[in-house]
Amino acid sequence: MSQHTLISNLGLWGQRMIIAVLLGGQVFIHLLSGRIHRRNVIEQMVVVGPASLLVVLLTASFVGMVFTIQVAREFLAFGAGNAVGGVLAIALTRELSPVLTAVIVAGRVGSAFAAEIGTMQVTEQIDALYMLKTDPVDYLVIPRVLACCLMLPVLTILSLITGMTGGMLISQSLYNIPQHLFIESARNFLTPWDICTAPLKGLVFGALIAVIGSSWGLTTRGGAKGVGQSTTTAVVTALLAIFISDFFLSWILFQGTGKTGSGSL
Repeated sequence: MSQHTLISNLGLWGQRMIIAVLLGGQVFIHLLSGRIHRRNVIEQMVVVGPASLLVVLLTASFVGMVFTIQVAREFLAFGAGNAVGGVLAIALTRELSPVLTAVIVAGRVGSAFAAEIGTMQVTEQIDALYMLKTDPVDYLVIPRVLACCLMLPVLTILSLITGMTGGMLISQSLYNIPQHLFIESARNFLTPWDICTAPLKGLVFGALIAVIGSSWGLTTRGGAKGVGQSTTTAVVTALLAIFISDFFLSWILFQGTGKTGSGSL
């Protein structure tokens, strides 16, 4: 019985994933036609951005400090203390800032999207929208997608700045690495392309979070219990989508031999 239930759950999850992909296509087509409820977009931007800012910045600052503690001692032992800032900058820009910011937003905002739209679905408010000749994709989904796509890159950049600040404070106070040396190291290691990839990843992650959360909400069945299950599954699915897409984005964006290899050719 348990095996049958597992297969059934996997089949249902697969069906909902297909629906999420189709919903993403609908969002893209509707955006091309310019169907945007600006007031709803602004309301959702407040939910995604300012309301998530504090937890994002706190997380980024401590991640930057912890990473510096883990790396600085080893680098100083090898006489490479001047590389601490650069290594932290690379780690935050390419990976930690966009991914951790997306994880926080997925847990905080993606779950809210699934729960809110799921509650509207089980209480037949979505059907009421259809009766009023209002497309739920235009009214509910697109504002959330736009809000996440606009605010995730901003949160990612702020996360990067905060993480670098935390790492710089720790490197100076605990390991006597001057601030100017830390900043100069980051400047030497980073390229303009690295800085561009962080918000680009945030844009993709934001679209995934919004589409998955909204799709799971729209396909909710079974009353309050179904809303709870949809919320949990939406967050887990969004996290999986973030990590999988992060691999492919990193593979596409950072191929090649890097500065050293390109300089030796």
